[in-house]
Amino acid sequence: MPKIKELNATYHVEGDSEKPEAIDRLVKKITKENLWIYILRLLQDKPHYGYEIRKNIKERFGFSPATVSGYVILYKMKNDKLIEEISIEEEENKETGKPNRTYYTITDLGRKSMKNAKEYLETLIKDVFDLT
Repeated sequence: MPKIKELNATYHVEGDSEKPEAIDRLVKKITKENLWIYILRLLQDKPHYGYEIRKNIKERFGFSPATVSGYVILYKMKNDKLIEEISIEEEENKETGKPNRTYYTITDLGRKSMKNAKEYLETLIKDVFDLT
């Protein structure tokens, strides 16, 4: 079974006359317009900072969210208490005097939201596509 990264590369090709635009719209809705799911998935592994999140989404899931969109979603997720900011002291910053990066970590509510999203999507797949 192909991984989501491979499917995104296959199905999300704008201007491909061989594929209906409906498939392209579906991929956009499930990826870029639901970016919060992918961000929370990454944060389940460990805290990340903004640029790192964007880079890891591209590497792991095969699509690139716009930089501004990523930060807007992080802001909304923080307001919704799905994530929180933490400060991690970095040795190189002590030496250079640079400020520490802002890292994001998933909250208990974020974990619960991921479980709810998974339940919803599994039920959607089962009910719409009659998969058992």
